[in-house]
Amino acid sequence: MATLVHPFTKDLPVDLKTASALRRLRLISVPEAVSFLVLLVCSVLKRTTEFNAVPVMGAVHGVLVILYLIFWLDAWNKAKWPLGRAALYVVLSVLPAGGFYADRLLRRETEASVIAARARVEQARLEDERPRTGTVDA
Repeated sequence: MATLVHPFTKDLPVDLKTASALRRLRLISVPEAVSFLVLLVCSVLKRTTEFNAVPVMGAVHGVLVILYLIFWLDAWNKAKWPLGRAALYVVLSVLPAGGFYADRLLRRETEASVIAARARVEQARLEDERPRTGTVDA
């Protein structure tokens, strides 16, 4: 069976577990980015008005960052990213709009993972259906 490779991880095969890990990271990256931006707005409002939502938004953002890091570790483990790519996703998590860019990168990577996994399944199915020659009938 031919092994398909992932375009971003250079010659490493991917599967549906990898795609799931990448999808989880992708799904948390946008809410984490939005919560960071809202927290920044709340910080400005706290200093300029009587409105103080920083404790609430800080807690929400903190939970989302922790989830992001957990999903990042899982994705790094499953996707076998090089250190540079893994570090890129951590840096994107601490930039105010970095989660949106991470979502874009992860969407591409997830789609490629799913396509590769489906192709491998189809290839295996076709190999199983191929008639065998040279077999001896009893």
